[in-house]
Amino acid sequence: MKKKLILYFLAGIGITGVIILIILYRIIFGLNIKSEKNYQSIHIPTDASYAQVLDTLKSHYIIKNLKAFNWVAKKKNYPDHIKPGRYILGKDLSYFGLIDHLRSGNQIPVLTTFSNVRTINQIAGKIGSDIEADSVQILNFLLNDSNYKSDGFKKENIISLFIPNTYEIYWNTSAKELYTRMIKEYRKFWNKERLGKAKEKNLDPLEVAILASIIDDEVAKSDEKTRIAGVYLNRLKRGIPLQACPTIKFALNDFTITRVLNKHLMVESPYNTYKHKGFPPGPIGCPTIEGIDAVLNAEKHDYLFFAAKADFSGFHNFSRTLSEHNHYAALYQKELDRRKIFK
Repeated sequence: MKKKLILYFLAGIGITGVIILIILYRIIFGLNIKSEKNYQSIHIPTDASYAQVLDTLKSHYIIKNLKAFNWVAKKKNYPDHIKPGRYILGKDLSYFGLIDHLRSGNQIPVLTTFSNVRTINQIAGKIGSDIEADSVQILNFLLNDSNYKSDGFKKENIISLFIPNTYEIYWNTSAKELYTRMIKEYRKFWNKERLGKAKEKNLDPLEVAILASIIDDEVAKSDEKTRIAGVYLNRLKRGIPLQACPTIKFALNDFTITRVLNKHLMVESPYNTYKHKGFPPGPIGCPTIEGIDAVLNAEKHDYLFFAAKADFSGFHNFSRTLSEHNHYAALYQKELDRRKIFK
């Protein structure tokens, strides 16, 4: 009889132990972290404390048993191994699953896209809205050319580093890390083929970028870009000023100008390509891939001038002589007057 009682007692203890283990398993490994959304985007800043991480998690999830969660976090030594970044997390999670995910540093990059950008201020503002480094940090880095002069850039031309595209970048990227990433992309873009084409035209990548930025602003029709690139290259070869209206707008910092007048041409600026021969100090905007390739594949011809067509189609008349160009320019100026476009 005593043996049976002992066996029953032990069996009871065993069953109780199993029940306790099941309960503990469900607490620790069960889906005890809940959210109303199907997924959550969590941002953990650089140098964040465990308390900050916990506050962030609690703002997105309901954690059923905070003591159990903290116990798992400490057992996993997570408070001493916090990894910053952007994490995409599911709707229902276990304590172990969540801690393992965050501790692994398996973050999801953000997509950043920029185009139609004229200044490094705009670059900094666009990218700074997508990553942890804010626009001020990025701008301060780019304004200090000691950060990149060893790579051949200056403040005036650093914008050419940024090839317009969509990039995957980790959210916790610093300003310096952003530059490192962009120089890598820049060197990948300027492959042997593109460098070879630039060399054939006696240009370097920075000079190509300057011409491309002018053409991007000058030309509405993509199929004219290579021809206009040929015009500018012909003028450079003959020592004729580029006389590019977009550079005047840049010098005046006024891209709302629709009609460049003689008074505008008097502006004192190294970007005034009516007064100064050769290239301006840097691009007047972030050169597009299309613009760069237009310069590299410039049409070979003997045109030296172009003027917008008076039909406002966006196309141009091309000329070999100044008298012919003046004729076309006069037609366009007359149409501007007729439409009462005076500035």
